[in-house]
Amino acid sequence: MKHFYRFTILLLLLILTTIAACSIGTVKIPPAEVLSIMKGEGSPIYETILLKIRLPRVIQSAAVGMGLAVSGAFFQGLLSNPLADPYILGVSSGAAVGAAASIMLGLGILGTQAFAFIGALATIYLVIALSQIGSRAYAVTMLLAGIAVSTFLSSVVSFLMLLSDHKLASIVFWMMGGFNLISWKEVIISAPIILTGIIIMYLFSRDLNAIIMGDETARHLGVDTERVRRIVLVCGSLVTATAVSVSGIIGFVGLMIPHITRMLVGPDNRILVPYSAVIGGLFLVITDTVSRTVIQPTEIPIGIITAAFGGPFFLYILKTNRNLR
Repeated sequence: MKHFYRFTILLLLLILTTIAACSIGTVKIPPAEVLSIMKGEGSPIYETILLKIRLPRVIQSAAVGMGLAVSGAFFQGLLSNPLADPYILGVSSGAAVGAAASIMLGLGILGTQAFAFIGALATIYLVIALSQIGSRAYAVTMLLAGIAVSTFLSSVVSFLMLLSDHKLASIVFWMMGGFNLISWKEVIISAPIILTGIIIMYLFSRDLNAIIMGDETARHLGVDTERVRRIVLVCGSLVTATAVSVSGIIGFVGLMIPHITRMLVGPDNRILVPYSAVIGGLFLVITDTVSRTVIQPTEIPIGIITAAFGGPFFLYILKTNRNLR
């Protein structure tokens, strides 16, 4: 019952933060005015700013935060690796290669999402294959494989940028992460995909609990471990690719949020996943609000802010976790 109350409080906090984020900006909109506009009332000027600029951006940042956090939680559990994260494992970089190629070709958002998904899925399977020693993938080996693949893919993105001078500025800004170009079109296409992927992964949270205890134990409990791994890896890659296609590369969210959430609620994925989703959404809404308001009118790319938090956190996990070999 205590988890229900805590989760309800977090949801309310996310809603209040969303209202606050919609209020804050170059033009201040009173929170009461935000609620009035939601009810179909309020100032036409405020309504235009809220409904066409701020609200889609806030919704998209929440959805991306949820998706990256849940994907990170499942990658960490599924791969038995506390350092697993779409960014560190190179999944985001794989998605970036596909997305950059799509941007260069001018294929639009659906093409960008499709290319990003192919890049993300290919990357996660490549990293797993490179990190296997015998039948097992070790944490440090996987980390090194992810860094190596990510570095190579970053050079591929740089090469694509070199080939496409007229798209250079948009690709560079997109690589640093942000929501400044978000409209309802991106939200309508990407948010349902991210939320569907989260729901599908959550349905396998009980199976993930069993897999964490070991494949043999999981099989004795009736879990088809290979099937679960395939489905979750595909869903996690799809969610990551969709997030990257609309927001660019935002690192370390999938590393930090699941670890922080475990400290609060424990390792049970049936509880961890929904909490990670809400806390991830909350974190990225706050981060996005900070990025666009701290040094107005200039906007700080979100990737810079998350890296400032994520880098030290990564070193902390690397230093304190005894399971890394």
